[in-house]
Amino acid sequence: MVTRNKKKTQKLDLLEMPNPERSQLINEVREKLRKKVVEAKLWQLLLDVENLTINGNIVYREDLQISGFYSQHRI
Repeated sequence: MVTRNKKKTQKLDLLEMPNPERSQLINEVREKLRKKVVEAKLWQLLLDVENLTINGNIVYREDLQISGFYSQHRI
């Protein structure tokens, strides 16, 4: 059983769902999991480095908090 989000407690039976709706739900879940994996890999990378510079800007140094950055690149 899969729930769509935390606000709804309704459980869904994938076997009883129409194919297009089931496919859309599976794709949404897959995309959310992919994003979580990418985020976890990024955090692990940050834990492993002492200094991180992007385009000449120091965004992380082990003795300072991360100042933030964004990426337009799709992973």
